[in-house]
Amino acid sequence: MTGLTAIVAGATGLVGGECLRRLLAERRYARVIAVARRELGPELRHRKLRVVVANFDRLDRVQEELRGDHVFCALGTTIRKAGSQARFRVVDHDYPLRLAELTRSNGAQHFSIVSALGASRGSPFFYSRVKGDVEAALREMGWPSLAIFRPSVIAGERAESRPAERLGERLLRFAPATWRPVAACDIAAAMIGVALRSPPGVTVVESRHIGSTAGDRSRG
Repeated sequence: MTGLTAIVAGATGLVGGECLRRLLAERRYARVIAVARRELGPELRHRKLRVVVANFDRLDRVQEELRGDHVFCALGTTIRKAGSQARFRVVDHDYPLRLAELTRSNGAQHFSIVSALGASRGSPFFYSRVKGDVEAALREMGWPSLAIFRPSVIAGERAESRPAERLGERLLRFAPATWRPVAACDIAAAMIGVALRSPPGVTVVESRHIGSTAGDRSRG
């Protein structure tokens, strides 16, 4: 397991940023490719890092640069920030699936994605239906190893203001484990740990198990 190449999408976000930092520190990854809409800050400069600046609406234009072993997708927005349900679906559904299609055709063997608690194609809630649609489409691609992480509210310091999620963190702090907020650093650690094992087939990690999965990674 030496000399692996990781591809990260969503590195300017909370979970994606944690993934990027941990991948750069992980000796088993020789190269890390960050796919982003803009250049990353100078504090992230690293000898292993290559940034591919891309318009996600035209991701196929950089397909040749998306060659790696493990893909980490932490793309996501909110309906409020996207401006409409249609635009939200583009970011949270179309972009991840296009990334998966291009990297799979380039030979990637493992794909990890941040989904959401309650994701289901049959959900009465639009957000959860979109996440369920993504999961189903990824399953149909036949990835050798696919990992789906379904966190509840994601806890951590964001660069952007998301008051609803901040309120959710406070309200759910003492909720049952199923609903309790999950730290972004734990999600990232769990994603990398599962990727390094690359279990065959589909692995689904529910919110309440993300912390213990991250703990397995730290002990490994």
